Amino acid sequence: MSFVRTIATRAGSRLPRAPVGRRFISIKPMYTAEVKATGGRNGHAVSSDSVLDVGLTFPKSLGGPGLPGKTNPEQLFAAGYAACFQGAMGLAAAGMDVKLPESNTVTAAVHIGKHPEGGFGLGAELRIDVPGLDKDTVQKIADKAHELCPYSRATRGNMEVKLVVV
Repeated sequence: MSFVRTIATRAGSRLPRAPVGRRFISIKPMYTAEVKATGGRNGHAVSSDSVLDVGLTFPKSLGGPGLPGKTNPEQLFAAGYAACFQGAMGLAAAGMDVKLPESNTVTAAVHIGKHPEGGFGLGAELRIDVPGLDKDTVQKIADKAHELCPYSRATRGNMEVKLVVV
């Protein structure tokens, strides 16, 4: 049963609702990050362990104040995606018997803009730099990492993601 069909079936009360904490269909959670946001894009976000504790501001380019010293959801998403993708590259490279240099980097640029169907949408570009490896090898690693990375899986079919080997 597809995810959309499952949701529609639950909405139609044909299936009992799963208890809180057991609503996952395809994964068994090994770790859960929990962050509470208050005040929306001009608010505050703090993780349940208080390690992440950030002020949020609506970017000036979107009509907000763009307050200094504060971040926004796109920057937070970009940080998570870049770090996760870099980890997936390590797995992909190991599976190909390739040693990634420690100096490899992934820079994520996350874009927000008007969606053709209304509202807003996201897009991302991942710039992958692996000094000392040829571009063809890096591209193969990046393509495999794109299959493995949980962020790539979550965004697949939902937003455009461009991989750029530099």
